[in-house]
Amino acid sequence: MGIHTNRENFTLFVFMRVLKLLTLLFIFTLKLSAQDAVLISEGNFVRGVIKGTNYISVAIQEDDQTIKEYQAKDIQSFVWNGETYVSKPVIVKKKAEIRFFKLIESGAVNLYSVGDKKVTIQQQGPRVKVRPTFGVGIGSGGFGGGLGGGISIGGGRDRKNEEQINSNNNGKVSYFIEKPGSGPMQEVGLENTAALKALLLQKLTNDEDLAERIKASESFSDLNLIAFVRAYNAGQK
Repeated sequence: MGIHTNRENFTLFVFMRVLKLLTLLFIFTLKLSAQDAVLISEGNFVRGVIKGTNYISVAIQEDDQTIKEYQAKDIQSFVWNGETYVSKPVIVKKKAEIRFFKLIESGAVNLYSVGDKKVTIQQQGPRVKVRPTFGVGIGSGGFGGGLGGGISIGGGRDRKNEEQINSNNNGKVSYFIEKPGSGPMQEVGLENTAALKALLLQKLTNDEDLAERIKASESFSDLNLIAFVRAYNAGQK
C-alpha cells in the first residue's frame, strides 16, 4: 500500500509541475504580446482588453467590441496589464468556492493578493456590472482546513448593491501565501507580527540568513513581505 501511495504522490507531483510550466509558458507568451487574455483551459484562451474584475468574475472586450463575462469557477486564470490573476479554492460561508487571486510572486512559494489600494476606473466602452460584491473577512478555517481567513459575500443579487466589475474591495489588500506540497494557502496578517514570523519561518525553510532577518523584523509591511518571498524564491532556483 505504501508503494501505491508513493507512486500516486509522485504522479501528482509531476502533474502539478507540468501544469505550472504550461501556465508559466502561457503567461510569458501573453506578456510578449502585451495583450490581455482569459485562459479558459490549457490551449483554450480568449484575447482582448480586460475591462475589470471583482475577484468573482472578469469581463473582457474582444476584438469585435463584444464584452464577455467569465466566472472564476469556469476559467483557470487571466492576464491583465501584464499581471496574472489565478482561480483558487476558498471557503465562502462554510462552502468551497472559487475566487480570483492576483499572483504577486511565484516559485517555491507563491504569494497572492485580493483587493487593490488604488481605484482604477475603466472609462472606454460600455459600463459593465456584476451583481455580487464581497470582502475578505478574518474568519477561520479554509479549503481543506488551512485558509486563515474566509471570504464573505454581501449584497446578494439585489440590483441596488450592484458594483462595476472593476470593484477593488474599497482599497483593502489581503495577502495569501502558498507553498505547493505543504498544504493549502493561508492568509497573511501583516498586523500580527508574531504570527507572521511563525508563518514565514514555516514556509520559507532551509535559508538560515533569511530566517535570521525574519526573526529580527520588528514589523511587517507589504513591501518587506514581498521582498522576503522574492528573496526566498531566488535562492531556491
